[in-house]
Amino acid sequence: MAPRLWIMTTFSGANINPLHRQRVKGREIVVTEEPRLHLAWIHNRIFVKPLPRYLLSHAFWKTFLEEDSDQAGYSQSNLCKAATGFLRTYRYLIQHESDFHIAQQDHLRLIPKDIDWPSFCRFISELSHIEDTAVSKRYCYGELRLTRLNLYAPLLLRKFHFEQVHGQYGDFFERLYGPVLFAFATVSTILNSMQVALAADQLEASHWEAVWHVSRYFSIVSLVGAAIISSWFILLWLWIFLDEWIYTVRRKLGKKREVQSTPC
Repeated sequence: MAPRLWIMTTFSGANINPLHRQRVKGREIVVTEEPRLHLAWIHNRIFVKPLPRYLLSHAFWKTFLEEDSDQAGYSQSNLCKAATGFLRTYRYLIQHESDFHIAQQDHLRLIPKDIDWPSFCRFISELSHIEDTAVSKRYCYGELRLTRLNLYAPLLLRKFHFEQVHGQYGDFFERLYGPVLFAFATVSTILNSMQVALAADQLEASHWEAVWHVSRYFSIVSLVGAAIISSWFILLWLWIFLDEWIYTVRRKLGKKREVQSTPC
């Protein structure tokens, strides 16, 4: 899915909010051990994989990630790029001392407890010159919206979802309540307006002219109002959708121009 991620998010590896900004946005930081969920977010949660101690060891990199291939025949260059990209994400997640303290909280432990802030600063400064060519394609992007990953999973992964986060039937159907209630309210308003209009015609025959005018105009206003509100919501959704696509395509084209203009 990595080559198609530009469809779903900003084409930038720096598109990562530091930990304190995650809190400002009201997101709960959830620890995960699955690399594929690292920096995926949904509603008020974001999944973050802790930084393994072995990735902080120069000996580990020298021994396991700088060989030509491993015993299984998998390209070590791919492993090295994935590890480098994952490591680079912490350059953006922890930018301030407040982020560092959040990462070391007991219920998170995103980085080892025995590392101090000055040591981490010296380490993270060495990651400032890592380019996209040195990381795997996944880490050319930052945060990923899990709802979009699930939306595109049937097309790109031939799976019903990328990650199932709703374990109960109630959670699944709860997402449908809002659209269903909106559609039901709109249809009910239109039908009630039509009923008022038909009843008003009967009032005209009974010589209740004032009530007939009020009922007639109220039903027309209700019909027009329901149509305007429904159209506004549809146009608003289309505007947001198209605006995101235009921005995404511009970023994609901008990245291509940057690559083409970079001297070999």
